[in-house]
Amino acid sequence: MPAPTPMEIYLFDLRGYIVLENAVPPEQVARINAAIDAIPPLGNGEWYGNVQGHTYHGEIDGRNLQNIVEGGEPFEELIDHPAWIDHVRTFVGVKEGLFIDECFVTLRGPSQFINIHSGGHLRWTRTQFAYHDGQFHCGQVNVLLALTDILEMADGPTVVIPGSHKSNIEHPVFQKGYMNMLGDPPEDVEGAIPVFLKAGDAIVFVDSLCHGGASRTKPGIRRTLVYRYGPYWGATRFGYIYSNELIARLTPERAKILRPIPFRSPIPAPVSC
Repeated sequence: MPAPTPMEIYLFDLRGYIVLENAVPPEQVARINAAIDAIPPLGNGEWYGNVQGHTYHGEIDGRNLQNIVEGGEPFEELIDHPAWIDHVRTFVGVKEGLFIDECFVTLRGPSQFINIHSGGHLRWTRTQFAYHDGQFHCGQVNVLLALTDILEMADGPTVVIPGSHKSNIEHPVFQKGYMNMLGDPPEDVEGAIPVFLKAGDAIVFVDSLCHGGASRTKPGIRRTLVYRYGPYWGATRFGYIYSNELIARLTPERAKILRPIPFRSPIPAPVSC
C-alpha cells in the first residue's frame, strides 16, 4: 500500500487536503456506479436493505445514500482501499486506530449544492486538525471519490478554502449564521477554490477544512462517494449500526475498521441497522 509521500504530507499539513489522481481504476468505478444504479430511488428516510435515503437540508443539496458500505461488495472494497488507507492512517494518527463514522454516496443534479461549512476556528474534537511530536491527530479525515467527471464549474466541484483548517479566526461569511447560509452557493465565498476531479480521482481532506459542493449548472447527476475516517473510539454520525452480516463477510482488516471495539454485553449484539 503506498504510504503518503513527503510532499503529500507537507501539502496536507499546509493546505488541509491532497488529491489522489487515478485512485480507483475505471473498471472499479464502473462497478461502483452499477451498484448505485441497482438501488431504487430513495426518499429521505426510506430504506433499501441497510442503505438509507437522506438529505442534509432538503432538495437543495441533492440526495444521499447513507450507510452505503452495506450496499454490496463494490463498497466493501473501498473500506481499506490501497490508494488511500495508509494516507488515512497517517493523518488520523498511526496509534489512533481507524473507524468509519459516516459513508455515503451523493447524487446532486442541476441547481443543487451544499453551502460552505466547517473551519479550524471551531476546534471540535470530532473534526479537528492536530499535529504533535511528529504525528498527525486528526479527528476526521474524509475521502471523497469522484464517480463522474467533475472537470468544470458547471459540474459542481467540491470547493475548499486552503489552510482554513488551521484558522483561528471565523470566516466573515459565517457571521450571518449557519442556518442563514444554506441557500448560499459556496463558490461565491471569498477564498474558496474548486477542486476538479476525473472519475476515479479522490480528494483526501481533514474535516475542519472549510469546504462545500458548488452549484451544478448543467444537466446530469454529479456522483461522489465519501468515507469519513476517524479514531477507533468514534461512533457513527447518524446512529447507523454496521450489521453482523456485513461484519461476517468482510476480511478481518475491513471488519476491524467498521467494528474496532468488539461488543461486550449479555444482550445479543444488533444484527441489522
